Amino acid sequence: MSTFEFHTTKSIIVERDAALNLAARVQAMHCKSVLIVTDSGVLGAQLLDRALANFELQQIAVSIFSEVLADPPESVIYAGIAAAKAANADCIIGFGGGSSMDVAKLIALLAGSDQSLAEVYGVNQAQGPRLPLILVPTTAGTGSEVTAIAIVTTGENEKKGVVSPILLPDIALLDARLTLGLPVAVTAATGIDAMVHAIESYTSKRLKNPISDALAKDALRLLSANIHTACEHPNNIQARENMLLGACLAGMAFANAPVGGVHALAYPVGARFHVPHGLSNSLMLGPVLRFNMSEAEALYAELAQVVYPAASGTSFRCATMLIEFLQNLPAELGIATRLRDVGISKRNIPALAEDAMKQSRLLINNPREIQLNDAIALYKEAL
Repeated sequence: MSTFEFHTTKSIIVERDAALNLAARVQAMHCKSVLIVTDSGVLGAQLLDRALANFELQQIAVSIFSEVLADPPESVIYAGIAAAKAANADCIIGFGGGSSMDVAKLIALLAGSDQSLAEVYGVNQAQGPRLPLILVPTTAGTGSEVTAIAIVTTGENEKKGVVSPILLPDIALLDARLTLGLPVAVTAATGIDAMVHAIESYTSKRLKNPISDALAKDALRLLSANIHTACEHPNNIQARENMLLGACLAGMAFANAPVGGVHALAYPVGARFHVPHGLSNSLMLGPVLRFNMSEAEALYAELAQVVYPAASGTSFRCATMLIEFLQNLPAELGIATRLRDVGISKRNIPALAEDAMKQSRLLINNPREIQLNDAIALYKEAL
């Protein structure tokens, strides 16, 4: 067996109504002033209400920072750090989707250390210390609660990552009741996002290992078997729990065996056109999978057995079954299927391709090398 390392969140709590016990978790960490990082949508949906009720009983001061945006720009990070310092926060809670959790990670890091945001971009540049951190996902998609990465939109059209084990939270709290009733479009896009994490982890050119493989397979099993039910019956708690756990397992997998070409080409779509991350991944998934077939056919065939346990035939046939399943999924779930559906035209492709080639951190993980001309062709195929 080859040598490998595996890292993940110290404590993962999977429990219905776990959000009701959030104050007790904070008290057990001996914290007295909490900043909850979220967005206006979560706040408006009153998802925090049940969690907030017990903080006063525990005599814990609570401040709420709800200025998180999708694909958060640096200005949001700076505002959140200022809010944490103004509240004398000794604990940060990220409560929401991937953007809220990513912002919470960076606030916990930068409000608790002397480093600046500019100093921590890249791999293992973050030194810490950081404030105690709890992450509570309200969508089943990003897996950010178990990943050592936070993504920031820098300037107008580029994304950068902060990658360091110090970003892993102290607690990831998975309460599926928080995901009940999510809009179909959000459920579909975030669910496909989680599938992309599982698939790209399983086929990663670097750092793929037996633990990440096992997690990726089980994640794909849970996600593929439950995404239609979660979309068609938004209040089905069992389907929601399976989706939330699947997204978490996929997050654990790709946090150790990193994602590749789908994400590299999706990031510019999100940064330039403000397309949600999950939908950006969904739009680029089919073209990149087909492009990778020459190098990843056998691995795709293995994953096909997870989605279709009775799948048989040649490796090519099984791999094609997987790609067709994923290619058809967005239309079946009623979300955009082409780049033109989100306002992208042929004239935008050269700039998108140039931006994608800057994602070297991701491109090196793809099973097949993607060069500039390949990126242009892949965007044209997705158009």
